[in-house]
Amino acid sequence: MKKSVSSDVVEKWLKAWCLSRELTMPMKYKSGLMVNVGYVNQKTRYVFSEPNEDFIQLSKQLSETNIFLKVCASPSEIKHKIPEKWIIQPQGFMMSCFHRMNITNNSLHEDYKLEFDFYNSTFVVRIVTQQGELASIGRVVLVDDLAVYDRISTDSKHRRKGLAKFLMKELEKIALSKGVFNNFLVATEEGKSLYLSLGWELYSYYTSIVIPD
Repeated sequence: MKKSVSSDVVEKWLKAWCLSRELTMPMKYKSGLMVNVGYVNQKTRYVFSEPNEDFIQLSKQLSETNIFLKVCASPSEIKHKIPEKWIIQPQGFMMSCFHRMNITNNSLHEDYKLEFDFYNSTFVVRIVTQQGELASIGRVVLVDDLAVYDRISTDSKHRRKGLAKFLMKELEKIALSKGVFNNFLVATEEGKSLYLSLGWELYSYYTSIVIPD
């Protein structure tokens, strides 16, 4: 039986997504949420915790390009319910870790150092070389009892050195220091294996559709 998705968790995650990007907070749209993103390639996004009638009807009503509909479901659950004008995007994965991550204590190589920043409830950790080159970066945003990890990336020249794991540990330390133990993120196919190795679990498939230019 499919695990139900908490609309409360999805709303907290989306608030964190907006805080990380310094956007206005999500607004209610029927049973879902809407964000005025304002990017050229993403004007607006609608997010639904299930592929219900509100989601299906909106997919039929909209015809404008670069508006994204996002839903906690797999492509197979929606592809026969939406008009052909919509293009399904690469699969996303909502992931949760409602306990401490499975990360052994490891040290940062002497070639690197840490930098920290903070804005909008968003804590930023950077791993840079001693010469100041950015090697890895990530953010954790605290919304109530949820720590949302966002925009985790490692430069291709610095991969396979354990930097991503070290970065996640540093971000988790920040969340734990604030008394937040519930972790959440949306991963790509590429990033999913890293999080699984750290003790994260698949919370829900997360599918995006858009009408391209």
